[in-house]
Amino acid sequence: MTRRAITYPGAMSRWNPDARGRLERAALELFAEQGFAETTVTQITQRAGLTTRTFFRYFADKREVLFSGEEQVRNQLAEIVRAAPAGLSPLQLLQHSLEQAATRVFESRFEQLRSWRAVVGSDDALRERELRKQQLTTESALSALRKRGFDEQTADMIARLANLVLQAAVARWIEQPVEHVPLVTFIRQTLEQLRSTVA
Repeated sequence: MTRRAITYPGAMSRWNPDARGRLERAALELFAEQGFAETTVTQITQRAGLTTRTFFRYFADKREVLFSGEEQVRNQLAEIVRAAPAGLSPLQLLQHSLEQAATRVFESRFEQLRSWRAVVGSDDALRERELRKQQLTTESALSALRKRGFDEQTADMIARLANLVLQAAVARWIEQPVEHVPLVTFIRQTLEQLRSTVA
């Protein structure tokens, strides 16, 4: 895949539109090109055409560029569980929630997630942070499931299983060089494989 550097000519004011998005895209490019450890904040801001002061308005450090949106994603996933139709069985709720998450949260971010996973997978500290992120997401789902009236054991099982299925499906989805098959298809295939395995 050919990488294209994002460059922004001329001086940019700190109020320039989409500064956060530009910093995120520039950082991912640089992390992919030269490695996370070798990339500096100054290089990120130069690539984005912004200042280091602007960078630190949005991020505490370069690691936070990779994880800054995780709370928003957790909230979206928890809301999907809360808003699911009443009366669904645990497995029906699991499938409904994952399919909704695929279409509403993840499918518009195919290229970003491919780059993100490659960067995180290359660094031990980032992988540890990713595991912590998954744990927090599972805890958020567990809380939403409790509020739907599931007992603790069932809620814990669904929350953990949802994370495993999602991680497996996303891994297969981003193995595609380009997105020919949508994530929701991989969600369904993974769930079907799970059912056939435990049947």
